[in-house]
This record gives sequence, structure tokens and C-alpha cells, in this order.
Amino acid sequence: MSDNQKIKVLVVDDEPDIVEILTYNLEKEGYEVASALDGIKAIKVAGKFLPQVILLDIMMPRQDGVETCRQLREIKELKNSFILFLTARSEEYSEVAAFDAGADDYITKPIKPRALMSRISSFFRRETQKDLDLVQIKIKDLTIDRTSYTIDKNGKTIILPKKEFELLYFLAKNPNTVLGREELLQNIWGTDVYVLARTVDVHIRKIREKIGDDYITTVKGVGYKFENN
Repeated sequence: MSDNQKIKVLVVDDEPDIVEILTYNLEKEGYEVASALDGIKAIKVAGKFLPQVILLDIMMPRQDGVETCRQLREIKELKNSFILFLTARSEEYSEVAAFDAGADDYITKPIKPRALMSRISSFFRRETQKDLDLVQIKIKDLTIDRTSYTIDKNGKTIILPKKEFELLYFLAKNPNTVLGREELLQNIWGTDVYVLARTVDVHIRKIREKIGDDYITTVKGVGYKFENN
């Protein structure tokens, strides 16, 4: 797959057999692969390797995947990287914690290599299909810049993780319109990625923590609305 020649993937799992299998299949598809067997090592490798995709387990020695994800999101160069949890943990609270830490997807093991490759490709496919009609959105005291993935609020720059930014951008692009959780999930995460509706709530909460509570209104039992009055 020649289009993937320059795409870097970091595989993080404490089971060498899983790392070996994933590495083999990714390299066969043309991805450049690095690996780590624990969270602390993953942070070091990611800072040098600068992967566009990170496959991350939850249960690992020294540092679990959720904390590792949170630290990865603090690395400026990785703010637009896709982080996919690939884990045996199927509890809802683990999934919510993963998205709360900044994950883009949560996949329960076991998963067939072909399905995983399709999942990874879907992220880049959606990136290239995004409409570019609005490079900047200016509402109230916010300027949302899609080219730099930054928000300016009264001269102060705010940087959000990719999914939080995309969610805010989509809401702001449709001001004064009530958007349901399912619609937001489909437009931000896509139809081929299964995530809980509660994931939207987690991301909205984190957006409000960073830009304030005056922009996004909760419409009880329906969804959310970006106010532009």
C-alpha cells in the first residue's frame, strides 16, 4: 500500500507476541512501525518517532495505557496523532476513561488484522474527505482555525486534542442548531467506529473546561447546541 509509506505507527503492548503480529501486518501494509512494551517506554519512543497512529493497550506494567494516553496528548507534536486502544478490557468505565484521556477509538481484543488495518485506514480516509469550505469560524470571542487546529479566545491560544477540536468545529459550523449525540458520533467518529454515546458527553465536558461554559448548551434528552446569539 504505497499511500502508507510515510505513515508511522507505534505499537504499545506488554505481550511480545501481540507486538510481533501487529508489527508484521502493519509493515506488510507499508506502514513504518516502532514498538514499546510498557507505557513509560512508549512515551520516550513516541517523542522521537512521532507516530501518526498509536495502538495502545490498557493493562501494562509500570504505567497503564490510560495514563500513557494522557501523557502522549501532552506532547505538542502528537496533538493530531490517532490513538487507538486495543485491549481486552471491555468494561464501559475503561472505555470512558480511555476517551477521557484523549483516545480516538477503543477496540476490544481479539480483532482480526484485516479489520484493524481497515479501522486505521478509515481515520486517514475521513481526514482527506473533510470539507474545507470554512477554514476559520469566528463566533463571539472565539476564532476556530481549522488549518492550525487552534482556538483563539481574546488573544489567548487554546489547543485541543483532535477529537475535541473536531467536535467543537462541527458544533460551531452549525450554530443555534440542536445536534443529537448519534449525529455527532457519526460525523466525528464515523459509522465504522463503535463508541458509546456517553463519549460525546465526556468530550463536551472537556471542551467546556478549556473554553468556558458559555458556548455549548445541553438540550436535555436530545444533544447539544452551539449558541450564537
